[in-house]
Amino acid sequence: MQFVDVKNDIAFRKIFGNENRKETLISFLNAVLDFHGDQRITEVTILNPYQLPKLKGGKVTIIDVKATDQAGRTYIIEMQVGDIDGFEKRVLYYSSKSYSDQIKRADFYRKLRPVIFIGILDFEHTENKNYISRSQVRDIETGEQTIKDMEFTFLELPKFNLELHELKTLTEKWVYFIKNSESLEVVPENINDEGLKSAYEDANVQTWTQAELDAYDYSFMREEDERARLDKAEQKGVHETKRDAVLGLHNNEIPISIIAISLKLTEIEVKEIIEHWKNK
Repeated sequence: MQFVDVKNDIAFRKIFGNENRKETLISFLNAVLDFHGDQRITEVTILNPYQLPKLKGGKVTIIDVKATDQAGRTYIIEMQVGDIDGFEKRVLYYSSKSYSDQIKRADFYRKLRPVIFIGILDFEHTENKNYISRSQVRDIETGEQTIKDMEFTFLELPKFNLELHELKTLTEKWVYFIKNSESLEVVPENINDEGLKSAYEDANVQTWTQAELDAYDYSFMREEDERARLDKAEQKGVHETKRDAVLGLHNNEIPISIIAISLKLTEIEVKEIIEHWKNK
């Protein structure tokens, strides 16, 4: 048996945004948010259901899973592989927008319902040693929570290091599945939750159509292209910074040997930069 990588855009949305498998999303939310009793989610409406993207003649759009529950609470569930610049601001922007979009007139503030953001991150984001952290708006001195309608939960995969035989809670089993799905060959024997079972079934490559597999592969290709683009831009920036430093020091009559040592370049590299740019 072979499973897809849940961290892939297409796989993530197919598993958690499936209208016919709502038990998957319900199970995940209750487990990660540690909802019990009256807090537990019993029903969800997926606001942006999974649809197979068109690969030809258009760009694949990454859309995170967004849903509401029976109490009117909104959930934004996002899988973030790379630590991109401005991530925190984007999280705050999308959460705030989802909150304000609930109403059209100021008269109806009382109708606003909580928005809970859940970020599944394939990188370390907080100083918290735990793999799950929760942020709320609280008084710095007293810890009092007077503003209760906005919460942020971060699930940092690199901090989760439990092995299969060590899993005890449903939360641990969910995180293990998300982090390790691609390397698994069978459904673990200790999976007795219907929502997680459904997730494993939807992650089974044999249940995917060829069109879905093509979209899955294309998503990986796009990610690699983006990494290459960012790497090229970074290297270009480094090169331009060193070039400007070389020329600036040279114009101030600093010896080539000193420039080379200061910028960790060879004297030949320094001379080449000066020769190439002195007449530009």
